[in-house]
Amino acid sequence: MSLPDPSFLLARAPVVPVVTVPSVTAGVKLAQALVEGGLPLIEVTLRTPVALEAMAAIAAEVPDAIVGAGTVTRPELIQKSIDAGARFLVSPGCPPALAEALAEAPVPVMPGCATATEAMTLHAMGFPVLKLFPAESAGGVALIKSLAGPLPDLRFCPTGGIGPANVGSYLAQPNILAVGGSWVAPGEAVTMGDWEQIAALAKAASKLHRAAFPL
Repeated sequence: MSLPDPSFLLARAPVVPVVTVPSVTAGVKLAQALVEGGLPLIEVTLRTPVALEAMAAIAAEVPDAIVGAGTVTRPELIQKSIDAGARFLVSPGCPPALAEALAEAPVPVMPGCATATEAMTLHAMGFPVLKLFPAESAGGVALIKSLAGPLPDLRFCPTGGIGPANVGSYLAQPNILAVGGSWVAPGEAVTMGDWEQIAALAKAASKLHRAAFPL
């Protein structure tokens, strides 16, 4: 089964900011700063009561942003996220009921995995790109390299424990299309409204080099 492919979205930038928004206003300002810095894909985690409302506001007020929903952990969050303007969905893990529901989603999905068995199961369901999470704890770049041989057609967007010190090693792997990271939107900077700092961090991240993009 062929499902919507996130690859064309991930081609826009090497880093997908993973953000937790404390308010709708902060979410919009944050999205504007990230887009200004060259990171148009924005994963808004469903970890705060205002996350869905913030996604809707970003979709309406920041036209150059491609907003997605992260921390999709239950089937009922799929349609709610799409109704709020999510153009892609991301889950930290993917138990069977959630995987089946995500396979029916009309937008690109990156379901989470942490092992070869999970990756193979999701790939067999038709998901072409997976979120490796938590990337560093699960095995990091070594795991990504190990999976490349037996699963040559599978691509990843790893998240978890990735930052300026190791992002280059991840992006050098040909089976990685992009990485997810929160370092470009530090919680303190969001709380303080330091959008200039976030725009600068995004600009630096947008210039990172990655392996030849295997579309």
